[in-house]
Amino acid sequence: MKLCRNLFVGTLVALALPGCALLGGGSSPLDTYELSAASTSESGPRRSRAQLLIAEPSALKSLDSVNIVIKPVAGEIQYLKGAQWADRLPKVVQARLAESFESSGRLGGVGKPGEGLAIDYQVITEIRAFEIRLDGGDRANVELFVRILNDRNGTVRAAKTFTTQAAVSGTGNAAYAAALDIAFRAASDEIVDWSISRI
Repeated sequence: MKLCRNLFVGTLVALALPGCALLGGGSSPLDTYELSAASTSESGPRRSRAQLLIAEPSALKSLDSVNIVIKPVAGEIQYLKGAQWADRLPKVVQARLAESFESSGRLGGVGKPGEGLAIDYQVITEIRAFEIRLDGGDRANVELFVRILNDRNGTVRAAKTFTTQAAVSGTGNAAYAAALDIAFRAASDEIVDWSISRI
């Protein structure tokens, strides 16, 4: 009987422990950040009736996550403590690039895989850098390599690397995320104009 009582008490303790985390005993929630789409103008230099597919970008494992990358010195990678992206970085970049192309109003259609568009071209992106650099002045650094792929015949129409930077204004997680957002929007604006000029 004593053995049964001990097992019963042990079970109650095990069930109570997860409840402690739910009641505030767990770790603090992370600051969660989004990226903004570029504010591209419909009065851009060129329009096209082409339909574009925005593929999910590829990235090294260090960038293919919700973590926000910090580089104190060249060759060293850390993650911003207490902060994260709203989703894996490639998914966030894909969604905001698609929104940037759509808001330009200069294409026949824009979509992501599975949305049923009859695609003329694919925008294929590789995230090569998306970090805060702390060596020689705090700044956001974004580098995106973009290829325009003709979906009809599989040939690469054009390819280019886009690199943008933005100074960190202020301190704390919000300042770092804001700088990355500014650098990304600048790159997105350039990518939209360049891509439409190549199709």
